[in-house]
Amino acid sequence: MIYKMKICLTLITLFFAAQLMGQPMIIAHRGASYLAPENTVASAKLAWELGADAVEVDIHLAKDNRVMVIHDKDTKKTCSGKKNFTVSKTPSVLLRELDAGLWKDEKYKGEKIPFLSEILHTVPEGKTLVVEIKCGSEVLPHLKRVVEKSGKQSQVVFISFGWQTILDTKQEFPENKCYWLSSIKPGLKRKAEKAAEAGLDGLNLRHTIITPEVMDVAAKHNLEVFTWTVDDPVVAKNLAAMGVAGITTNRPNWLKEQIENQ
Repeated sequence: MIYKMKICLTLITLFFAAQLMGQPMIIAHRGASYLAPENTVASAKLAWELGADAVEVDIHLAKDNRVMVIHDKDTKKTCSGKKNFTVSKTPSVLLRELDAGLWKDEKYKGEKIPFLSEILHTVPEGKTLVVEIKCGSEVLPHLKRVVEKSGKQSQVVFISFGWQTILDTKQEFPENKCYWLSSIKPGLKRKAEKAAEAGLDGLNLRHTIITPEVMDVAAKHNLEVFTWTVDDPVVAKNLAAMGVAGITTNRPNWLKEQIENQ
């Protein structure tokens, strides 16, 4: 009986050691967006200070072909001002006049809609920037110029809901990891097969559709799985146990602490 108990304890120890070694990347959703205004330099810097493994940001292309960091196609949600601008129809000089921080807290007054180059500048050595392309493939020539100039291309991962956009991105950045985003489970098996055939590196899925079966499909095609947006440590722990490689969260340091302390 004692011998069997020792074996069980050993297996449990090995299990948790394996889990610790395989702990997923913690990705700060739009930076440390629980505390700071999303998709700003302040939010990115705070995420790095809090120990995030990666920061995820969203990009759109301005009228003058500057790559801007903002989630929505217009400025209504996160920018103060009487006028609502559509990013693609507005020169960056006008977009940069808006206040992108005041809506979150007075102490962030004066934060601007960043250029992607400004966010890239914050990325520390050994960390990763996850760039979600919210527009289409028209951004790619300009995106490539910005990323190459930054000297941090090897630290960038690309994601997109747009199927053709992510395929085009992989063609433009063959050495960078590219993941297709989805929140829809039906048809995922066939899409995973097509992603592998196209040379994509993984899937970035809403956490509610991830199951052991989904993970098996991804593994069959040698695809990594990232997930979004998780602020519940129990959910995060379960996803980690299934082998999810990256967990996107609004609360990077808090979630990491909760996972480690459970």
